[in-house]
Formats: sequence, structure tokens, C-alpha cells
Amino acid sequence: MNQTASNPDISQPSMFCFQCQESAGGTGCTIKGVCGKPHDVANLQDLLIYVLKGISFFSVGTELPEALDRRASVFIMDSLFATITNANFDRNVFVAKIREALALRDEVRRHWEEQRIGAAAELPDAAVWQADDEASFDAKATFVGVLATADPDIRSLRELLTYGLKGMAAYTYHALQLDHSNPQIDLFMRRALAATLDDSLTADDLVGLVMEAGKYGVEAMSLLDEANTGTYGHPEVTKVNIGVRNRPGILISGHDLKDLEELLQQTEGTGVDVYTHSEMLPAHYYPAFKKYDHFVGNYGNAWWLQTTEFAAFNGPILMTTNCIVPPKASYKDRMYTTGNTGFSGVRHIPEGPDGQPKDFSEIIAHAKRCEAPTELESGEIVGGFAHHTVTSIADQVVEAVKTGAIKRFFVMAGCDGRMKSRTYYTDFARELPRDTVILTAGCAKYKYNKLDLGDIGGIPRVLDAGQCNDSYSLAVIALKLKEIFGLEDINDLPISYNIAWYEQKAVIVLLALLYLGVKNIHLGPTLPAFLSPNVAKVLIEKFGIGGITTVEEDMKMFLGA
Repeated sequence: MNQTASNPDISQPSMFCFQCQESAGGTGCTIKGVCGKPHDVANLQDLLIYVLKGISFFSVGTELPEALDRRASVFIMDSLFATITNANFDRNVFVAKIREALALRDEVRRHWEEQRIGAAAELPDAAVWQADDEASFDAKATFVGVLATADPDIRSLRELLTYGLKGMAAYTYHALQLDHSNPQIDLFMRRALAATLDDSLTADDLVGLVMEAGKYGVEAMSLLDEANTGTYGHPEVTKVNIGVRNRPGILISGHDLKDLEELLQQTEGTGVDVYTHSEMLPAHYYPAFKKYDHFVGNYGNAWWLQTTEFAAFNGPILMTTNCIVPPKASYKDRMYTTGNTGFSGVRHIPEGPDGQPKDFSEIIAHAKRCEAPTELESGEIVGGFAHHTVTSIADQVVEAVKTGAIKRFFVMAGCDGRMKSRTYYTDFARELPRDTVILTAGCAKYKYNKLDLGDIGGIPRVLDAGQCNDSYSLAVIALKLKEIFGLEDINDLPISYNIAWYEQKAVIVLLALLYLGVKNIHLGPTLPAFLSPNVAKVLIEKFGIGGITTVEEDMKMFLGA
């Protein structure tokens, strides 16, 4: 078992994080996160993950009381999600979570010991380390992060697996809010976390676990799709207003549809409008939300533009999940967090007692004191092309392919980000031939969803399936087309993958696609820093993973021109 993390002699930077696309220098953040995460918060997140591995070690193969087993699953899921890029910057949250994790680990350990009476076992440091004061947390946290694993390839695979689990946890967290869960996914997450402590596992063993993560990633995405569509209906083709009305409003960002539902219910009849921002845009496609007359439209663009767009909105902003940029003084006093989000000095709306709805009265009262939003743009954008919609027009799509009206589909899903090089995706979309269609999900669409790209026989050339959480739809569409065309191999479809990535939900989407057999996926604007040269080589040779170059060269590569 890995004891490296207990060695205080290892030289460490003040932090080390390379889980997102914007890792400093393309290698890793060592002083402060490019995302704005302070080094002490980054280290405490590492320590929380470390203790989660200890909980997982004791729980694998141990029969736990049902209530404890469920509590462990939910806590692990919740904690993994809290460490996703741009979710929570609040030190106090992670101190509290580490204390809770240590208590939970020791409770699970008692059952482990009872079921292994007399059995000798070498316990990893993550399973036995103890402390209660913050100074000890900070001291320990410096030595339990990414660099505690010396071998670069083992480190790379452990982190690839862990980041996949973080993305998986995001999907299962949202599903759980709508009372959907899958114990098998929970058990895999524990088994995988425990495996990252085991020094006897080879690189091949870890590659196997990474691929298994892809399998459970598909199941997690399917679970969330079932939860969302079962609760709010299947997304419909919808025109979404991007202008404003002359009433005060609340801007809701992130991904959590349950939070949106409760906010809409509580703002009804108050004279306060509700607008979506960034990844919350696809909420407009669900039938259940269309009955709210005060659900006005979408305001602004992708998450990274919030520092200017939130200031212009004038009213309060509710962050429901990851996508927080450290707020500017011009709107920090109007910003609220809820769920797994947090930022020091920003008001947090807690869970409702005993499963009751959250109380949004404070943010509603705040909105009433504010001016109406400043209009940024006007018009409409169209979306709602999730798998149910596309399947319903499958005959039309297939006919367009057979006649040559549609030559190729391009999956351009994923994330947007700050790098200027991401203008590549706008230029790429603009330069695609008129006989191609873009399939998208996630905030990457903001690079091209307001371009006038036209349609093909009534089929829009940009088919927006929804949030990054809805990436499952793109897989279902591909599998359905494979079935209709009678193909043996999904890679024989006229579909190319040119995906922008940013954080860990994109990692689990990638692993899910690899599990489904999709090859030749191109990732940009850079390949992940957490892929060691040898691990990247395996992905390139086995799956055809590639990067991006220039629009001109990549267009030739994709289209064979």
C-alpha cells in the first residue's frame, strides 16, 4: 500500500493541481490556481480526497448497515463533486468536510474490523491518519496530493481515474436530487478510489479501471438522463429569448434543474423574473418549465464571461454548481451560492430541512430591490435537440445523409474557456462546409450557437442537445444512427469528434465515449496536462486520441480535402 504521502521529506510546491485545461504553463498550478483557487484550499481538497480513499479502503468488501452504506455513498459523491474545478473556493467548507470524512472513515472501519477478526492487514496511511485541528490539516495536506505518487505514469493513470470519478459524481449528484440512484455506480467509485492507494497495481491494471470508469460513466449519464426527462419531460425544440424585460430578475447559473424548479415556484407571482446563464440555458428546452411566464430567457454567454455579464445583470445571481469565477466587487454582494458551490464572503443558501425545498426568500427579496437587467443582446437562439427529438426525426436525418444533403456530422461538445486560442472553435464552425451538421452539448456551444449557419432541409446546422450533463444524448444519437444504417462499427458513421474540454465532467464523457468504442476523438485547445507522455501514447495508439492544430489543417484532416 502507498505510504509515500506520510513522508514529510518530499519536496513539494505550495500546491499542485493539473486537473483542468487551463493548468498553468500546460503543466500544473503551483502557487495559485488559474481558476482562482488559493493554494490552501487546493491542498485541503487533496486531503479530503485522501481521506475519501481511506473510507473507500475500509468499505470495499465490507457489509455495512444500509443507512451507513448510503451515507458513505452520498458523502463520497458530494465531496468529489465539491472538488471539481470552479465549484467551491471556501476553505471552511473543506475543513468541515475533512472532519466529517475522518469520523465517517472511523465508523466504517469499526465494521471492517468486526468482519476481519484476527486477520492481519497492512493499512495505508489514508486509512489511519488522524488529526482534528486545522494546522494539522494544512501540514498533512501538503504531502498527500498528486505529487505523492512518484512514478509519472502511475500518477497519470491514478489522476485520470480520479478525475473521471469526479465527473461521474457530478452526474450522480444531480440524479440524486431527483431521487434517482444506482448502488452499483457508488460501489465502483469506492473500489476505484481504494485502488489508487494500492502500489501493487500495474499501469495495465489502472488502464483497466479507467476503461471500467467509462462503462460506469455511461450508466451515470443514463441515470441522470432518466432523472431529468422523467421529472421534467423530454427536451423539445425551443426558441430561447436572449433579450430582457423591464422587471427585476434573478440570474441562475450552473446545472442543477431541481434548484431552478424550486426558484421558479417561489418567484411565481412576485414580480421577479428568472433568467438562465451559461450551462443553465438548456433548462428552457424542458416542457415542465415552459408554464412559468416569468422564466424569461437566457442572459449572456459561457461561464468565463460572468465577471462582466454578472455586473451588467444588476440583480442577484444564484450559482448552483461549478462554473464560479472569483467574483468582482461590482456584484459580489449580489451573488449567492447553494449546493456544492461556495466562495468566502458570498451568501450561501442551505438545503431545506428534512428534504423540504430550499428557502429562496432572501434572494427574491434582494431581487426586488434591484434594477432590471441591462440588455446585452436581443433575438432568439434555438435548442432542444436531445436524443428523443433527434430520434423522432431520424428518418429525415437518414434521408438527408442518403441523398448527400448531409455529408458529415461534427460532435463539437464540451466546455468553453478563457484561452484566446478557443476562437479556433468559432472559426472551425464558420468554415465547415454547408453540408455538415454540428452536434453539441455543454458551454462549448457559445463559441458558435449565435452564428447564422443556416439549415439543411429544415434541419438546423447546430443541433444543441443541452448541458454537458446531457452529453449522453450525443452517444444515444450516434448509437441510433449506427443501428439505422446497419453498421457493425460506430466509427463507420459519418461523424467526427472535435471536442473542447475544460474540467472533469469532460473527462468522464471522454472515457464514456472510449468505452462505447468511439475512436479518433480530437481534444483541444490542449491535451490534458495530467496525461504523461507514455499514457498519452497509449491513448493515441489504441484510441486515436489527437489534439488540434489550425482550422485549415484540421479541416483537411477531418474532411480528407
